[in-house]
Amino acid sequence: MDTTRSGSRVAEKDTRRGRKRVSFFTKIIEHFKLYWQLWVFVMPSILFVVIFAYVPMYGIQLAFKDFDFTKGLTGGRFVGWAYFEKFFNDPLFTEIITNTFRISLWTLVTGFIAPIILALLINQIGSAKIKGFVQTITYMPHFISTVVMVSILQIFLSPGTGLLGRFFGSTSLMGNPKAFAWIYWISEVWQHCGWNCIIYLAALSSVDLALYEAARIDGAGRLQLIRYVDIPTIMPTIGVLLILNMGSVLGVGFEKVWLMQNTLNVTASEVISTYTYRIGILDNQFSYSTAIGLFNSAVNFLFLVVANSIAKRTSNTSIF
Repeated sequence: MDTTRSGSRVAEKDTRRGRKRVSFFTKIIEHFKLYWQLWVFVMPSILFVVIFAYVPMYGIQLAFKDFDFTKGLTGGRFVGWAYFEKFFNDPLFTEIITNTFRISLWTLVTGFIAPIILALLINQIGSAKIKGFVQTITYMPHFISTVVMVSILQIFLSPGTGLLGRFFGSTSLMGNPKAFAWIYWISEVWQHCGWNCIIYLAALSSVDLALYEAARIDGAGRLQLIRYVDIPTIMPTIGVLLILNMGSVLGVGFEKVWLMQNTLNVTASEVISTYTYRIGILDNQFSYSTAIGLFNSAVNFLFLVVANSIAKRTSNTSIF
């Protein structure tokens, strides 16, 4: 027995030594030999992300320097947190942050809940042809360009002649600061609700039909099927998408806000993205605009981490 035990111990030691002798680079080479086809397939996407997402991060240093054209991108005097302090002390800081949060948070809430409700309703349609028709009709507005979408809003809300504007007197809703956020929210939900519900419909398609049959036998109605079968099925998907959306809380779409903005509603439509464009591109204050953009990204990242931590603790759903 002792001889057998000692022999097994020696074999284990030899196995451990053999494992240790395999270097890290050898493992990498073996891995690429086995999966090189997959790496070739995914390499264009990796290069795209590296070139257009990570390489531009080299310019973040402009937020801490007084940019000088004659000294290149890395030149200029180091000023530390001066531009961040300038932004925090800007008289428009409170107005810009308030507008950004008001537009983005309500867009996040309405734009997140509406696709879930639409997906649950479409899933209850019995006929496959009608279901496909409704789904096609609802996601088609997603392909309307931002310029065309804003033009439609201006035509519909034109005072006196617009399809909707004629009911609001001679005052243009596009120039009303109080109505700007509402117009933005409603148009965003209408345009993207059908497209965003596709992922929930895909999750609902994986539900075992036996669950519906068992629930109907127990006397469950449509609302009970949605509550006890459909919603629990898509909860993991809801959690992941909510975390991802929280990473763009302050990322209000620049194009649409900029096109909808005018001198009458600028007090309610000036957000971080438009202010950064105005300061950086129009006024040539590149360091100042870089600092504002870095602040925006840092806040979005903070929201993402907090949302991920909360979801991980409460529902065991997270992205990292």
